[in-house]
Amino acid sequence: MPRYARVLIDRTGAREFDYAIPAELEGAVSVGTRVRVPMRQRVLTGTVLSLPETPAVPNPRPIAGVVGTRPLLDPVLLRLGEWIARYYCCPVEAALRAILPETVRKGQSGFKQQWFAAIRRLPEPPELDRLRKKAPRQAAALDHLAKAGAPVAAATLAEQCTVTLTTLRALQRAGWIVLTQENVDRDPWADEEFLPAAPHELNPEQAAALAATLAAVEHPANSKPLLLHGVTGSGKTEIYLQAIEHALGLGKTAIVLVPEIALTPQTVERFKSRFARTDAPVAVLHSHLSAGERHDEWHKARSGRARIVIGARSAVFAPLENLGLIVVDEEHEHSYKQEETPRYQARDVAVVRASMEPCAVLLGSATPALESWQNAIAGKYELLQLRVRADDRKLPRIRVIDLRMHTGRTKGPPLFSERLRSAIEDRLEKREQTILFLNRRGYATSLQCPKCGHVCMCPNCSISLTYHRAAARMNCHLCGHSERVATRCPACSDPAIRHSGAGTERIEDVVAKVFPKARVARMDADTMTRKEAYRETLGAFRTGRIDILIGTQMIAKGLHFPNVTLVGIVNADLSLHLPDFRAGERTFQLLTQVAGRAGRGEVEGDVYVQTYTPFSPSIQWARRQDYEEFAAQELGFRREWNYPPFTHLALLTLRSPSEARAAFCAETLARRLKEGMPDGVVLGEPAPAPLARVKGQYRFHLSLRGRTILRAVEHLRKVIEETPLPADVRLTVDVDPCQLM
Repeated sequence: MPRYARVLIDRTGAREFDYAIPAELEGAVSVGTRVRVPMRQRVLTGTVLSLPETPAVPNPRPIAGVVGTRPLLDPVLLRLGEWIARYYCCPVEAALRAILPETVRKGQSGFKQQWFAAIRRLPEPPELDRLRKKAPRQAAALDHLAKAGAPVAAATLAEQCTVTLTTLRALQRAGWIVLTQENVDRDPWADEEFLPAAPHELNPEQAAALAATLAAVEHPANSKPLLLHGVTGSGKTEIYLQAIEHALGLGKTAIVLVPEIALTPQTVERFKSRFARTDAPVAVLHSHLSAGERHDEWHKARSGRARIVIGARSAVFAPLENLGLIVVDEEHEHSYKQEETPRYQARDVAVVRASMEPCAVLLGSATPALESWQNAIAGKYELLQLRVRADDRKLPRIRVIDLRMHTGRTKGPPLFSERLRSAIEDRLEKREQTILFLNRRGYATSLQCPKCGHVCMCPNCSISLTYHRAAARMNCHLCGHSERVATRCPACSDPAIRHSGAGTERIEDVVAKVFPKARVARMDADTMTRKEAYRETLGAFRTGRIDILIGTQMIAKGLHFPNVTLVGIVNADLSLHLPDFRAGERTFQLLTQVAGRAGRGEVEGDVYVQTYTPFSPSIQWARRQDYEEFAAQELGFRREWNYPPFTHLALLTLRSPSEARAAFCAETLARRLKEGMPDGVVLGEPAPAPLARVKGQYRFHLSLRGRTILRAVEHLRKVIEETPLPADVRLTVDVDPCQLM
């Protein structure tokens, strides 16, 4: 038996300490076990990383106790955490903290327990008659339990028979019932009934893609990651479902990643319906669950009671055994990138975990990330393609509307062109549904004085305040600063200050005035504040109780509503002119994905794209729905300028309340990084970030580009450890960043 354990203590960064395994814990401590250990005068919690034969220090102190009855981290997840720490330049402890939810890490039993009652024996008839007269509620409880023939929750008895737990304990003392306390799952879908759904018949392209996926599931060690490029509505989800069904038949499990919380209810419904009659319950993991629900869903996966896990990026760490398939739906989505330490990309982590298990990994998208597409071109991934929609439905007609031709007809820039307004009116008459997309929330993007030009800016950030009319506030969407709406210009006191730009709140207001009889709903971060709001709004839209759905990017992908025949993109330029080399790629992806929500039923769909730059390549290739030509052109630009996917990028951000200190530290770090820099790594000059100030912190950027990022990260880690920073200067490292703002 091992006598020593190397433990990584929580909240200490990368500090590891050796402890002795006491005799009473022999056999209970292994790699991945969570343990309680003495540290100075306290007892802290940590994770066992290894079991060395000899300790690094003489006479190590003994472990104080073990958390749980079995390791919370299996060897693969532990190795995955170490890979994340090495690749993304973060402490191992931070990586393990991302893998284990906080509600699980605490080490205390977080299960909800409930009392259940069951009949032990019924009183004799004379005794039961006396009980009905003397204690009618006790008798009613006995009658209810006798009819049930199985244990009944005490809460149910309290509701049905108005009895308390004290009353039930009296029945137990009499020897008539048995009370037991059992764990109860907090299931967010417990009150919903899912009708079983049968598999759909596949077309030849789907069948070929499924055959390749099944081969990878059966022989994962010999397979490459699979990239499924299929046009919107081509039936990618059906391939996921049938591949998972095959994996379950082999005794394996599966993980399905979705990019947005808004997609989760519809995805869960489809999966729970398909597997309703099987012994493969579906667990759901995402941040909108309560702590208790997340705890129970995680343990449902760990115990094997759930064999399929669906969720957002953190679901890639689901503790499933015998993993057979990981599906990453809409793999291009930037929401798979974690924006806090550890700054991992869930798509790439899924590929690495699949190689460690080993298991098959399937990346699906109508607009794959150029990194994934280049991997397919280079032969690192196997490319599967679906070029036509399922059931031979036609792709929507996309019409580009040049807003420059409409400027000047009204007092300000038009929100709706005449063509889009007429199209919405036509859909309302036909009782068909419309989606209006604008990736900006609020009523107006800024308040500006026409006399002196003053713009109401956030006092903490380098952006203007957004006007929210319903709340009568001006808010900053970066730091959360909020203040009352200015009625006069703060600079010159002129009362003519007015708002400019538009967000989803204003679109909703205009639609309500132009189409007063339409039933309108809005989906954005301001309206989707309640846990059930996503499910309720999408449910109402699916059942036809909403005619026009207005929203931001949370409605842009993955949703399937057959009665939607019109999609209006109010302003396609919002993401096109950002100072980011991925701006064109993001715009193309967003337009293509939003357009794909139209025409998914029997009626052909129409998409109206309003723009001031109609001849942009991103907009023109999206109009033609030609991903391959767009990718060829964009990759040519990236190759010429040596940008990802032909190199890796690491972005260093230094932030401080003092602009001078942040700038000085950036210059010092750049100078030290140049010394001993690995060959082939290019270091950019320090410069203010495009968003130069956020939350009162001045920000400076440094970038590293190179083909071998691991060597660059090793050099970077060494320099950071040897370069102490002032107390008010913070450094973050983002490897493979998704945005450069």
